[in-house]
Amino acid sequence: MSRKVKTRLIQFDSCPDEPYAPMSTPLYQTATFAQPAAAELGPYDYTRSGNPTRAALEGLLADLEGGASASALAFSSGMAAITAVTRLVNAGERIVAGDDLYGGTYRLLGRLADERGVEVVYVDTTDLDSVEKAMDSRARLVLLESPTNPLLKVSDIQSIAVLARARGVPLAVDNSLMSPYVQRPLKLGADIVVESATKALSGHSDLTAGVVATHDPEIADRLRWIQNAEGAGLAPFESWLLLRSAKTLAVRLTAQQLSARRVAEYLCGCPLIRRVYYPGLEDHPGFDLHHRQAEGPGVVMSFSTGSDDLSERIVNAVRLFKIAVSFGSVTSVISQPVRLSHASVPAEIRRRRPLPDGLVRLSVGLEDADDLVDDLAQAFRAAAGRYCCLGADGGTAVSGT
Repeated sequence: MSRKVKTRLIQFDSCPDEPYAPMSTPLYQTATFAQPAAAELGPYDYTRSGNPTRAALEGLLADLEGGASASALAFSSGMAAITAVTRLVNAGERIVAGDDLYGGTYRLLGRLADERGVEVVYVDTTDLDSVEKAMDSRARLVLLESPTNPLLKVSDIQSIAVLARARGVPLAVDNSLMSPYVQRPLKLGADIVVESATKALSGHSDLTAGVVATHDPEIADRLRWIQNAEGAGLAPFESWLLLRSAKTLAVRLTAQQLSARRVAEYLCGCPLIRRVYYPGLEDHPGFDLHHRQAEGPGVVMSFSTGSDDLSERIVNAVRLFKIAVSFGSVTSVISQPVRLSHASVPAEIRRRRPLPDGLVRLSVGLEDADDLVDDLAQAFRAAAGRYCCLGADGGTAVSGT
């Protein structure tokens, strides 16, 4: 029987081979496992190589990302997961990467040429011609985000997958902004999906974790070897925490997306804001495409004011939103990407494709949406007293003295 993602998050084989059928996966907080004989290995020997708690988590993640034929591996962080994927590329080969990525990904890719002799070419992945031209005979990986972080640009995952497959180049999609509840790139033709499980999959800002999932058995075997050899697997306790948190993913994101739409609509009416970037708005250039390949707009959005100074004053004036670098949590957060999460973007990329002046990124949590709107309204008033922005109680946006 085919079951919806919401059901599969709750009803899964949470305790494989466990004789007592507990409702919650046991925490196997052990480094080593006794073996049946001197020359005979049991199913587990050393937690770096495998652990029953992590195995239960990886089974759930594989099912969520790609169904019965997928494999998933849980890593100690999202960056550990992306690093493992880049290990698939050798010296003298090329990675075709999106030009609007998380700052930590830029930092990692920027060292590949110097340390491993891997060429990285950045392209606008919303432009299929640019992606196709960059996939020359040296290309061994295409890496993109959709929507991107922090400009929320939407790329045609299915069309890029077709282009990449025709050239024998694996396509990896960083799906951290969406999570498998909202978007499943493997179903759209991607070969690899990467998630920072620190974000929505966890949702409580209490663990760091990463996920890589694939339908390709050869890629899965190579990544599993890398995970074991480099010791990057997720520890038992974090695996147990993520299993527990993932069960509420659907209900959390359903509520958070409703509030995110409310916040985005408010931002569109504020006279201090020049542009709002959010795929849940109908005037977003990727609105139709995003809603063909995803089942919701997510909880992350950005806006620009045209002034870094004004945006800094807005960010410093909020009371409910916390100034933090991550997103997807039950707690709403706010930041200026150029000063925090994207401070490590290479200077060349910043010059070629600068972020809009005064860019602010929001992640909407589970607080009351009206309270969040009121918090932003008071922050805008505090940052620029000559404006009175629309609050949760309605009314019009007017200029003050």
